[in-house]
Amino acid sequence: MKILLVTRLFPLPDNVARGTFVSDHAELLSALGHEVKILNVLPRMLRMNEARRSTMEGVAKAPKSYTHGDFEVTVKRHLEIPDFPLITAFSASRAKSTWKPDLVVCHTLWPAANAAKKIAKSHSVPWIAIVHGHDFDVALNDHRASRVEALAHSADKLVVVSNSLSRFDSITIPCHVNVDEEWRKPMKKFKGLFRKSKIDILFPADPRRPEKNHLLALRVGEELETRGWKVGITTLKKQPRSMVWDRMLAADVCLITSLRESGPLVAKESIVCGCPVVAVDVGDMSEWMEVYPAEVRALADAVEDRLLNGQEVTLPPDSHFENASSLWNSLLESM
Repeated sequence: MKILLVTRLFPLPDNVARGTFVSDHAELLSALGHEVKILNVLPRMLRMNEARRSTMEGVAKAPKSYTHGDFEVTVKRHLEIPDFPLITAFSASRAKSTWKPDLVVCHTLWPAANAAKKIAKSHSVPWIAIVHGHDFDVALNDHRASRVEALAHSADKLVVVSNSLSRFDSITIPCHVNVDEEWRKPMKKFKGLFRKSKIDILFPADPRRPEKNHLLALRVGEELETRGWKVGITTLKKQPRSMVWDRMLAADVCLITSLRESGPLVAKESIVCGCPVVAVDVGDMSEWMEVYPAEVRALADAVEDRLLNGQEVTLPPDSHFENASSLWNSLLESM
């Protein structure tokens, strides 16, 4: 099957950390024997605008076409005017593909799904929409709501990556955990002196993104320092994946304080790398591990418990490549 993957989240030459979960999915589809090409639908913007939107780093100067791994990536630009969603939707819908696919798969709805829907219609093929969070967590509650809901209903199949996002007769297929073999380690145990040692806490996100709630993580670190720990907090920005996994190997605890998440996938990656995780109740976390209130003392207590007692946790089966590929294979066969 020829699959055109439409997205606005895909690794860029100047930001290889962007949209790695989308490139993972492209690799999964390719591993199933399908021919996959990428259409990256990006907004027109100046480089100075990237500073205000950390998720858009590398977008301004992205080339019209490039290769990422084994994939050909074509970039199509559109106008993005937040206060006028009709203009944004119309501009995005003008993105075209001269390559005739058998199926269109779209990661995220707004506004890339406008292009995916039109391309699928022009080639008389079905399309699948995949929601990772923002479309339902944020866009359904603002001025884009009616258009986002219409796009969700218009897809032939709607996939969400966690049960917390389930809406509109969706199917849940989580992102699989993609960590190279050399970084896969058994769960580590802390060997320092309790409340007398230096600890490295990994905050697995860009602190500039307000929804990641970096301030709460800092306050947890401050609380631990009042108890005698010497605390260092490492953050992640646009590092290559191998460097992210290195950080997980080096950290004593991974701390997730996000206000909203679909997974988060980094929690599962951290556990695969042998780094214990402390997290608030966000995304699908409570379905497979113990979570904690978004309170400083509760999270500090949890960090100390991980250091003292370690962590025993089993990842959900559908986070493994074999399970995810089986789910996707069944869905594609049904199309």
